[in-house]
Amino acid sequence: MFSIPGVTTIAQTIQLSLSPVFMLAGIGALLNVLVGRLARVVDRARSLEDLHPLSSGPEHERHVWELRLLDRRMSVINRALVLAVSSAVMTCIVVALLFVAELVKLHIGTVVALSFILAMGLLIASLVSFLIEVRISLSAIHVRQELLER
Repeated sequence: MFSIPGVTTIAQTIQLSLSPVFMLAGIGALLNVLVGRLARVVDRARSLEDLHPLSSGPEHERHVWELRLLDRRMSVINRALVLAVSSAVMTCIVVALLFVAELVKLHIGTVVALSFILAMGLLIASLVSFLIEVRISLSAIHVRQELLER
């Protein structure tokens, strides 16, 4: 059952696996952005946690509101990170399956296709979570009306 594939066959398999590898590069860039956003949110939450006991009145309420918002943002970013990493893992599995199928002469095209579809679905879900987090972050920023008037 196990046969040694020719160089041409391996070259074709490598060419076939290039698209998922480029996808991995894109996922890596997305992970970098998400981790950077998470770090900024954590830093802001820590600074607000230090200010929280020292504040009172409307300022205190604003700090509580923003801390809740930051907590929600951290959860959404974490979800996006988990989904992106899951997509990267599935993409790696696709590449491995391509080579294993070629080496062992398995006919698992459907499994490879479904694995790639799952990887893309996870990536889409991660991007949607990223979009949600960006929308949440914009709700914390309000330019005062008097600054917008001429």
